[in-house]
Amino acid sequence: MKHLISLLLCVFTFQTKAQTFKNPDSLFNPTPYGFSHASSVKTPGELVYISGQSGGLGKEHILSPDFREQVQTALKNLTTILNSYQLKPENVMKITVLIVDHSSEKLKIWEEEISKTWKNKPFPASTLIPVPRLALDNMQIEVDAVAFKAN
Repeated sequence: MKHLISLLLCVFTFQTKAQTFKNPDSLFNPTPYGFSHASSVKTPGELVYISGQSGGLGKEHILSPDFREQVQTALKNLTTILNSYQLKPENVMKITVLIVDHSSEKLKIWEEEISKTWKNKPFPASTLIPVPRLALDNMQIEVDAVAFKAN
């Protein structure tokens, strides 16, 4: 019994420390911009690759003309997929964000909305790519992700 308890404590310890997020002091602080410089996973588990999620709402993929609404919907869609794996935003290790006609105003909206979704958890590593167009007319944002689920 004593060995079983020790084993369970070891497994629990590895699972809680499986993910590491780093922002070296010698680099600028990326937290206000909604990302970490790097993330890593140290234990066995399942990597979940999430295709680009747009700001399209529901099965009809309704696209609002409002950029903020598309950002909110894209993050909600991402969260829906994470939930289907019993994961949360803090399990995301890396995201790639594609923004049509990127601007400082759009970046500010992205930063505000990702902060609401991550709620003071470590932000994932991130790449933002300005693009002239996405797959469908009126798509303004697409977000893909790689998440980790510890065994």
